[in-house]
Amino acid sequence: MGRPGAWGDRRRARIGLLGGSFNPAHAGHAHVAGRALAALGLDQVWLMVSPGNPLKPRTGMAPLADRLASARAIACGARLVATDIERPLGTRYTADTLEALHRRFPRAEFVLILGADNLVQFPRWGRWRQIAQDTPIAVLPRPGFTRKALHGQAAAVLARHRRHPRALLAGGAKGHAPWCLIPAREMALSATAIRQSGLGGGILPRAAA
Repeated sequence: MGRPGAWGDRRRARIGLLGGSFNPAHAGHAHVAGRALAALGLDQVWLMVSPGNPLKPRTGMAPLADRLASARAIACGARLVATDIERPLGTRYTADTLEALHRRFPRAEFVLILGADNLVQFPRWGRWRQIAQDTPIAVLPRPGFTRKALHGQAAAVLARHRRHPRALLAGGAKGHAPWCLIPAREMALSATAIRQSGLGGGILPRAAA
């Protein structure tokens, strides 16, 4: 299927969207993407490198080109793709990005992939309820956050829409998209720890896509 074009196409595919700063990309991102591909039967996962996350400070943020390069270093194969598509789209907020992607790829079925830490702060996102209503969400465990996420505000509000991973894209949902928790090994690796260690991209393994 190739890389996503800025202006879209009419591909028919199930595509997971794993967004983030990727400052830098690391084995944890590859692990999450690989688990989502397998558990949900996705055709691709896009590592969407954000030009600027509204919820993260700019201090210590590497240039977009460097972060995109680190994501491409783990995006091996046709099923795991690194992209800075939000830059040409001109979007910074997830709700706006999803709307733009649905317009440009009208036949694609998108799934938003979140770590449990992002489910915890999901209510801070702009138009988060609309995102959850319109787009299936897959949540992956994160050390120190999984239990908190499953007992948090977002999980409580969306409780009746939770499904088994195999049923997430089975169809039949009316009026509201489903969400699921994908069982997975928790990885403590973080971009912050990598930056502080000074290792940078030196510990980036190949992704199992």
